[in-house]
Amino acid sequence: MITAKRLDNVQEYYFSQKLREVGKLRGEGKPIINLGIGSPDLAPPQEVIEALNKALTTNGAHQYQPYKGITELRNAMAGFYERFYDLSLDAESEILPLMGSKEGIMHISMAFLNPGDEVLLPDPGYPTYSSVSKLLDASERNYELKAENNWLPDFEKLAEVDLSKVKLMWVNYPHMPTGSVAPESFFEEITAFAEKHKILVVNDNPYSFIQNSNPRSILKQETLSDYVMELNSLSKSFNMAGWRVGMLAGSQKNINSVLKVKSNMDSGMFYPVQAGAVEALKMSQSWFDDQNRIYEKRKKLVLELIEELNCEAADGQVGLFVWARVPEGKTSADVVDGLLYEHDIFIAPGFIFGSQGEGYVRFSLCASEEVIGEALKRVKK
Repeated sequence: MITAKRLDNVQEYYFSQKLREVGKLRGEGKPIINLGIGSPDLAPPQEVIEALNKALTTNGAHQYQPYKGITELRNAMAGFYERFYDLSLDAESEILPLMGSKEGIMHISMAFLNPGDEVLLPDPGYPTYSSVSKLLDASERNYELKAENNWLPDFEKLAEVDLSKVKLMWVNYPHMPTGSVAPESFFEEITAFAEKHKILVVNDNPYSFIQNSNPRSILKQETLSDYVMELNSLSKSFNMAGWRVGMLAGSQKNINSVLKVKSNMDSGMFYPVQAGAVEALKMSQSWFDDQNRIYEKRKKLVLELIEELNCEAADGQVGLFVWARVPEGKTSADVVDGLLYEHDIFIAPGFIFGSQGEGYVRFSLCASEEVIGEALKRVKK
């Protein structure tokens, strides 16, 4: 069989490919330490586990569930936004539960993009934005993010080019992979930019609470603009990556458009997963404080490791990673392969996030202090 042409420009996800290599090395007896992936190793809240287990025996738990998620879940998501972002959302019409925010990236793109429409993609940025655009035959337009501008878009530079064919723009703050945080003024500026140029701007926002004391949303309390939406996720904040629970917030018009796609793609989220998510979204600030104390200790060790490698990490980074510049004269691949084959440590190269990521590497905090300490010992030998 000949595959669809849409696959011609799409490569297998880097981590899917690289982890096979890591798995092969482990199969050969190599004690590989994985500091490359942002998959939380900590447990979800105990209340969440208990809610899931209890829901397993609820009448109707194993049947199809509503495409829009159960009412309790949407209400919990609205309450979450009210408590932490000071934003009132209509749980019925302005929130859509998702099977992970990655699903949302595809559904949003399918809802709004036609072949040939242009998409503004951050460079460096999450590779899935590019992959989905390619799958839908959209035209990619990268916008550069640079360290000297705190990894924020240059709106003056963007205004100098023809944006008439641009339909969608992805932003991601707190930013992955660099860990930079956008000021409040940025979200006001980008909303004005979106409305002026009639571009749908989507903020992908899964890192609000990790090492970050001031969570922000692109959405505002006033009537929601049809030109901004926001993705959020329970994966990182509540250690529920494998549960696949996310959410999309936006105007009723836009939510309904995405729902048209979603309702044709899945048949609802497993009820016990939704019941567990409801409990997660009720957690207080103390949950995040406890998690961040753990990540703070891990980050201290990772920074020691970075220093030992003669790399350099900027201050003030948030999220699950540490982004570091490699030594002069080396590429990100040099550093990654050197660590993997000389010290049995895997980290992520910056080039996989775009051309502006070359010259950087990314370290994950999703490993215990003991494991990170072992990585540090190996490098010091």
